[in-house]
Amino acid sequence: MLDSLSTAVIELDDLGCVRDMNTAAEHCLATGRERVHGWQFRDIDGVPDELSEAISAAAREQRGRHLSQCILAGGLFDCTIQPVTGQGMLLELYDLKWHQQQNKMQQREVQTGMMDLIRRNLGHEIRNPLGGIRGAAQMMAAELADRELGTLAELIMREVDRIDELLARFGQSELDFSPVDIHFVLQETTELLRLESAEKVTIIKNYDPSIPKVSADASALRQVFLNLLRNAFQAGATEIEIRSRVDYEPALLQPGTGRALRLDIKDNGRGVPESLRGMLFLPLVTGRRDGTGLGLALAQQIAAAHKGLLTYAPLEPGSRFTLRLPLQRNHD
Repeated sequence: MLDSLSTAVIELDDLGCVRDMNTAAEHCLATGRERVHGWQFRDIDGVPDELSEAISAAAREQRGRHLSQCILAGGLFDCTIQPVTGQGMLLELYDLKWHQQQNKMQQREVQTGMMDLIRRNLGHEIRNPLGGIRGAAQMMAAELADRELGTLAELIMREVDRIDELLARFGQSELDFSPVDIHFVLQETTELLRLESAEKVTIIKNYDPSIPKVSADASALRQVFLNLLRNAFQAGATEIEIRSRVDYEPALLQPGTGRALRLDIKDNGRGVPESLRGMLFLPLVTGRRDGTGLGLALAQQIAAAHKGLLTYAPLEPGSRFTLRLPLQRNHD
């Protein structure tokens, strides 16, 4: 029964030695129970001093303790330490990875919702004057005898119609799903960046060739990749690494998505200012004077339309953007 739990459970004896643990605890400590059976818990690789000290204090005081965000070999965990009279100590370690990922998914929903809100507000504020402009141009085209001026009026109407169509489509990409070779799309995108950057950026391709085709909109993904690569180049990066792997943790996305394609784009540029990191994917947020603040927001929306997720992590130096897409989609 303990092995079926997702919570890591570790039993220590009165001397602080490992008596038993479940499967989740093996993942948590990145070691097997047989290997560390009888070991002092503090001697296991990766166990931080703060956890060892908290266990000693709980044993000494015979009082439970709680340790938040404890870094172990298997990730980030909340730890509950509970003395059991005459039987030693019981440790429960709660993996925070799922909680963090759930927060990111919720943030994604907020971000895409804001994109829709901006789209609707833009439509309201801009379409009204556009309608007046089109109406005036239509009257001019009908009444002007001068053929050249009439043509210009028709040109105004066409441009108004084009802007109106852009507003209607803004933030609402109509995706055309088909089997896509993700590495072929990346190849097209990197070639375009090379032309734009005059080969001032070294691109390292660390691909997993066994990755199958993913059901996606190739044009939309190309837009995402180009945005991320351009951002890295504009941040002064001289080296960009693109890494593709299969992620076997379906809970990172949504229930029932199965395996996920994980793409990491790492660069050695200036990175994102700390003040912007928490709202990086919100529309109109940018660290550049000439930036629109829509590129990453649109990229996140495209990821969401694929049932995926785009995340950011700071590096020293540089940045890492990670795109996860389900390898198995169900088009409802």
